[in-house]
Amino acid sequence: MLLTIVLTVTTVLLVAVGIQLIFILKEIRKTFSKINQIVENFEKVGMSVQHSFSEISGFVSGLKSVFKVIDFIHTKKSGKPKSNQT
Repeated sequence: MLLTIVLTVTTVLLVAVGIQLIFILKEIRKTFSKINQIVENFEKVGMSVQHSFSEISGFVSGLKSVFKVIDFIHTKKSGKPKSNQT
């Protein structure tokens, strides 16, 4: 008789623990889904920043080229070689 009561109580407790475990696993799944969305958003931001940096770098490079051309034309017109300063 006592063994039946102990087994029944143990079974009820294990079922309750199992149900709680299912709820915990569902919450963990939701949490991982949110974390995945956050990581994807950070990846998009990183790619955007990288693309922007690349465009800025290209713009600066083009600007340097324009200044070199202007300096070359100015040097040709004045006929004086410009001293190299570093």
